[in-house]
Amino acid sequence: MTAENQHIFVVDDEPAVCRSVSQTLQRSGYTVSCFADADHCLQRLQMQSCDLLITDVRMPKMDGIELVRRAKCIVPWLPILVITGYGDIPMAVRAVKAGAAEFIEKPLQKQSFLETVQAALKQQNPKNLLKGKLLSKKELAILRLILLGSSNKEIAQILHRSIRTIEDHRRHIMRKLDVESVVDLVKRAAAMGLTKTLGTPVAPPVRRPPVGPATPNFRPPNPQKIEKSRSFHD
Repeated sequence: MTAENQHIFVVDDEPAVCRSVSQTLQRSGYTVSCFADADHCLQRLQMQSCDLLITDVRMPKMDGIELVRRAKCIVPWLPILVITGYGDIPMAVRAVKAGAAEFIEKPLQKQSFLETVQAALKQQNPKNLLKGKLLSKKELAILRLILLGSSNKEIAQILHRSIRTIEDHRRHIMRKLDVESVVDLVKRAAAMGLTKTLGTPVAPPVRRPPVGPATPNFRPPNPQKIEKSRSFHD
C-alpha cells in the first residue's frame, strides 16, 4: 500500500502541533485527519478506515492512554504512536502496555518521526487484505441479521439471495472485522458500536381476536329481545 492510500489520524489538543504533524505527513503523501480531542477520534474510527493513529499522551477529558485502550477495542489491529513531552516517559510506558506500538518524544525530529511512522505502518498484517476495510451497506444488512440470530438460509430468504452469496458476504464480514467465530463477531460489533448503529428488530403488531363475528355490519344482540324471546317460548 502506497503512502497516498494510507490514512493517518492525529489527535492533539494543541492546534499548532496538529498542524505541524499534519503538514509533515501530507508532504510525504499521507492522507491525514486531525482531532482536538479523543472523543471525536473514537467516533470517526467507528465510521472511517484508519491505518495509523498518532496521539498526544496528555490531553484534557480523555488522555492518550485511555484513547489507546478504547481505540484497540474498536480496531484491535490498529498501530498507535504516542507523542510525549519531557517527563512523561512513565505515561508513555503505560501507553505502550495498553497497546501503543511506540512512543515519540517532543520536540519531533522530522526524519526519525517519518521513519517511526513507516515502521508502524509495516506492522499491519498484509495477509488479510480485507482487514480494516469498511463494511458495505449490504454487509451491514447481513451483519444485522447475523446479530439477530438468523441462519444463512434465513438471511438468503429475507434478502432474496442465494445461500452461497450470503456465505461469501459472511466470510468478507469476518475478515474485515478480523474475527474467526460468531462469538468474536458479536463482541467486535459491540466494541465498534455497531449493535447500536444497526438498531434492534421492531416487534410485530399484536393481533387481537375480533369481538364478534367477522362481518362488517355485526351488532351485539339486544338483551331485552333475548329475554322476550325466552318468555315467548315458555
